[in-house]
Amino acid sequence: MKKILLTFFFLIFSSITYGQEKIVYLDTNYLLSQSEVGKYVNSKLKKINDKNNEEFKKIELNIKSSEENILKQKNILKKEDYEIKISDLKIKYKTYQEQRKKKNADLTQLRNKAGNEILKHINEILTKYSQNESISLIIEKKNVVIGKTDLDVTSDVLSLLNKKIKKIELQ
Repeated sequence: MKKILLTFFFLIFSSITYGQEKIVYLDTNYLLSQSEVGKYVNSKLKKINDKNNEEFKKIELNIKSSEENILKQKNILKKEDYEIKISDLKIKYKTYQEQRKKKNADLTQLRNKAGNEILKHINEILTKYSQNESISLIIEKKNVVIGKTDLDVTSDVLSLLNKKIKKIELQ
């Protein structure tokens, strides 16, 4: 309801000003995924994620084989020895879960940090672009219900972003 009211307000406001104010819209998700720096960051994050997944699969297989070995020895081992091995396996599994959770949190933090860095550059570009083009308001595309395609400045900003920055180092 608020979005409809807000859109209605902008439509009325823009028609009252008789075109004095220039309003455009921009798709930041497109910029984050299709810019050269966005593609670079996404590929690096994918490599890190794939590497983590390979490590996790190895650990999972190791835990699974340990579990199978313990189950095979269930009748042979003393009850105390069996319980000790089961306890060790549970500890190993809990450690694995904590390690996986930490690696995923680190990856998410890295993704957010890189995204914020790119958004900082986009904001600088938008500030200069709006001054040069006499733009009064830039709206995120996801908040626009309907608009003329010639008001979409995503491609212009994309070319400026590609010229400004190519890579961001992930740490």
